[in-house]
Amino acid sequence: MGKRGTKPKGKVKIKWSANFAYAIGLLVSDGCLYNDSRHISLVSKDKEMIDNFQKALSINCNVGKKAGSASTDKKYFNLQIGDVLFYKFLVEIGLTSAKSKNIGGIDIPPKYFFSFLRGSFDGDGTFYSYFDSRWKSSFMFYTVFISASKKHIDWLREEIKKRLKIKGHLTGSGKTGTAYQLKYAKKESLKILKNLYYSRSVICLSRKRLKIEKALSIVGERL
Repeated sequence: MGKRGTKPKGKVKIKWSANFAYAIGLLVSDGCLYNDSRHISLVSKDKEMIDNFQKALSINCNVGKKAGSASTDKKYFNLQIGDVLFYKFLVEIGLTSAKSKNIGGIDIPPKYFFSFLRGSFDGDGTFYSYFDSRWKSSFMFYTVFISASKKHIDWLREEIKKRLKIKGHLTGSGKTGTAYQLKYAKKESLKILKNLYYSRSVICLSRKRLKIEKALSIVGERL
């Protein structure tokens, strides 16, 4: 009988938790699976996002810099993990190496959905607010989730609706390179935000949380 090959060891501990789900959300929005069935990367201009990702997975990897597609200026932080077991796990829950426009639903344990959604929001979401000149003292704010995949944004919308009984508003066609945007205004937005930031200690992008807190303070609300 021939010798068996060495069993691969994973760098990432595959165990669901709020932090683990947050990291999966970041990967779904800003991550990349290479075609070699081993390497996963996360690229961002925001160093805090890379740090949050490592903290959420309890890993410590070298972080490089890389240029964007239209520039030679290396202004993006690039973290790469070589982990066959983690790669296989990501594929099993719904990620693919060509996920951008084809990704659909992700197999997330229900209790960790909003932690996952916070990671997705930090990666590819946005929040904005303004005073609506059509109405006296009307302050509007929106929480927005963005994806190039119609299947994924539809899945997000349905999962949020199932939990919070809110519908949101979908814009974008995807036909001209414009990504789909799932928008929630004011009351619906507030429901989502209170579930995303359910504790002061959750891992998140501090600049986004601060922006939200400042806007909510105008209407007398808090996270």
